[in-house]
Amino acid sequence: MSSAFRSLSFYNYRLWFAGSTVSNIGTWMQRTAQDWVVLTELTHNDAGAVGVTMALQFGPQLVLVPITGLVADRIDPRKLLMITQGAMGLMGVGLGILTLTGVLQLWMMFLFALALGIAAAFDAPVRQTFVGSLVPHNFLSNAVGLNATSFNTARLIGPAVAGLLIAGVGSGWVFLINGATFAATMLALAGLHASDLAMRRARKGGRGQIRAGFGYVRGRPDLVVLFIMVFLMGTLGLNFPIFASTMASTVFHQGAGEFGILSSALAVGSVIGALLAARREKPHFRTVGLAGAGFGFSLITAALMPTYITFGLVLPLIGITSITMLNNANAYVQTTTPPELRGRVMSLYMAIFMGGTPIGAPLIGWVANVYGPRWGLIVGAFGGLLAALVALIWWARSHTVRIRYPREGWLPFGLTVTDDREAATTEIAVIESEAQRS
Repeated sequence: MSSAFRSLSFYNYRLWFAGSTVSNIGTWMQRTAQDWVVLTELTHNDAGAVGVTMALQFGPQLVLVPITGLVADRIDPRKLLMITQGAMGLMGVGLGILTLTGVLQLWMMFLFALALGIAAAFDAPVRQTFVGSLVPHNFLSNAVGLNATSFNTARLIGPAVAGLLIAGVGSGWVFLINGATFAATMLALAGLHASDLAMRRARKGGRGQIRAGFGYVRGRPDLVVLFIMVFLMGTLGLNFPIFASTMASTVFHQGAGEFGILSSALAVGSVIGALLAARREKPHFRTVGLAGAGFGFSLITAALMPTYITFGLVLPLIGITSITMLNNANAYVQTTTPPELRGRVMSLYMAIFMGGTPIGAPLIGWVANVYGPRWGLIVGAFGGLLAALVALIWWARSHTVRIRYPREGWLPFGLTVTDDREAATTEIAVIESEAQRS
């Protein structure tokens, strides 16, 4: 089996991967329909309303982080996932019924977004850490990469299908179909071989457990820097629903089908990036920074594209760079955190990653409304560029830098860098050349 797919050799992971992919397709269908309904049916192309909807959906990740991480570490993840997946499926059905009956209003959509956000706040960290129960530890980085492949394959299929369904039968049916797809994950969870699950024992209650998760991260400077980078990306850069919907409808004057195609074009690059990440034996910190810089420049390039087609052709590059950064960050956190703390640390990671949306989405929506969608893309680009700058500063401070005079050539000095992760500050040593000493 190809190294990119080696985790699929395990039955439990294959079953989970299949069920999760079906559910993810439904989720992306709903996200596409939700953004389109808010933008074109419940408002008159109000990008700010889309931003508020996103803020309500992702805000609970940040507010509930002290609780959700502890729950992920103390409750049987299989049972918790059954509850959260079932709840989100019922909400999808409810939203579909309200849409089909014509009674859905903007405030109702806001309430559904908030309810989905609360359920997702408990679902996200346990979904991330549950992968560690399905494969041996040395397969974890590959399994995380394949999870991202599933998620982004769904992003490739879901928006395109949603666009066709919205144009053909209406948004309400998209929400209903999404509700039904959650059954795939629940069936997969029910069919897992319990004997092959590497389940960690639930920790008993006691004081200081929530504080222990925060304390662990605080004692890991590399994780602190990584979390800052992810926050910048999540807050400013990862507002694709606003970027794609406003560019499609306002700039290029396209419909729901073309909006879905843009989302799928972005997903093409995301799938490629996820597969490349799955091939790596271990995640690398420096890759996160480099991908962040590439993401920023890709968004700027997209903002400058003059036509719908050229804009769509740039989107795969945005997908590759964004998923390369996020996959490496996710895998780095999971593979370097002890299993007994992984739920709390990943809950904090997800809160920082998604919790910036209540700040960034309304901001990007306001910029798109006032200055135009292209400026929204440029502001979003700073998420990746600032993340890369943070990585560069940390790298310079935590590595030893030596400046040497060369023996020959016109340059006054040459620069070499030695890897020293224990170094707290930059050391500069000027060494005279042999010619000068002689």
